[in-house]
Amino acid sequence: MRREGAGTPLMAEVIRDRLCFAILYSRPKSASNEHYFSIDNELEYENFYADFGPLNLAMVYRYCCKINKKLKSITMLRKKIIHFTGTDQRKQANAAFLIGCYMVIYLGRAPEDAYRTLIFGDTAYIPFRDAAYGSCSFYITLLDCFHAVKKAIQYGFLNFNSFNLDEYEHYEKAENGDFNWIIPERFLAFCGPHSRSRLESGYHQHSPETYIPYFKNHNVTTIIRLNKRMYDAKRFTDAGFDHHDLFFPDGSTPAEAIVQEFLDICENVEGAIAVHCKAGLGRTGTLIGCYLMKHYRMTAAESIAWLRICRPGSVIGPQQQFLVMKQSSLWLEGDYFRQKLRGQENGALREAFSKHLSDVDDISINGLENQDSQEPEPYSDDDEVSGVTQGDRLRALKSRRQPKTNAIPLTLHGFDELLDDQCSVQTEMASDGWLSRAVTFLDRLLMWLGVRRA
Repeated sequence: MRREGAGTPLMAEVIRDRLCFAILYSRPKSASNEHYFSIDNELEYENFYADFGPLNLAMVYRYCCKINKKLKSITMLRKKIIHFTGTDQRKQANAAFLIGCYMVIYLGRAPEDAYRTLIFGDTAYIPFRDAAYGSCSFYITLLDCFHAVKKAIQYGFLNFNSFNLDEYEHYEKAENGDFNWIIPERFLAFCGPHSRSRLESGYHQHSPETYIPYFKNHNVTTIIRLNKRMYDAKRFTDAGFDHHDLFFPDGSTPAEAIVQEFLDICENVEGAIAVHCKAGLGRTGTLIGCYLMKHYRMTAAESIAWLRICRPGSVIGPQQQFLVMKQSSLWLEGDYFRQKLRGQENGALREAFSKHLSDVDDISINGLENQDSQEPEPYSDDDEVSGVTQGDRLRALKSRRQPKTNAIPLTLHGFDELLDDQCSVQTEMASDGWLSRAVTFLDRLLMWLGVRRA
């Protein structure tokens, strides 16, 4: 990093003499040996309430393609490419997120190194918050996001060589099904189906039959429903899918029995698993997050970060602290699970771990194994009569988003329309930036100590 001249902000050098990142307070003048560009109004987060990032996987892909194209451009071979962002703290955080992801994905940088590059001078970035209405008590940082991306690459569920941009951007839209892969070919999160497809009270509802062709073409074998019945499960089972009900209230956290039954189902099925609640964000993200922590040893913050990069808005309110609380026990369970697999040739070890897991299962699913047979079928419109819930509000907000042009060339510098925040909910970050400075100081301290935040 270096200072460009008297009175100008610090600039981080990402690739020596080729790629830089800067926070500027006025639009820079063009120069023969420098190329400035900004994505602040081109790649924009579509918020629910006061949430503002991180940007989704498609935007990360578009940004990386843009950088690679600029670096390879014959007209820019002798120019320094400078990605600059302005004074908006939320856009600063998203811009830093994008170039940090580029460093991790394409330059092979360690998450700490990418983060350290972006912390120049007294620069501080505000952390990301959840999609809940009102105040926030849990945040994820840029460093959490970079660690999540690094682990996703390490475990093989982030590969831009096979990433399908058109498919991602098509199916994430409410009118096209509203679903995202969290782990390709393993976990898909989607909006809860209804009895029939229609536009109701401003948001799109889709019948089970809407999803069946895609699910069959992508080896989805199992559906897990977390909300009350809005459709007859037979419409999936008659089509050859396994279907499980693990209900817990909208906006709440699951009982231990629900967590263990979810994990048990997922560990014993072949093919991909499609999970939904009402909006496919809170409850869905929470249980998939438990799986990520157990089987990939992600921290709670990393799990939440990856879920939101794949499916913005995931994990809401107390569900965030719930994942933090579950992290240690799920790591331990995952260790036992992996030791059990590795110890298949050791009879005594296999027996010991089998007994341990059996004991856990006996405790966790007690009283729930016959739940499906106790709940009424067939589908009834009266099953969900408790009024508008968090899931309803989030679905409605997503459905009201204005469609954007589908075919934005990866090389264009054009800008999308600014998202109109109809909720007029302001971020509670103080204007003096105390929170961003505090979080940045904490991350710097933890990096110095060699400790990872939960």
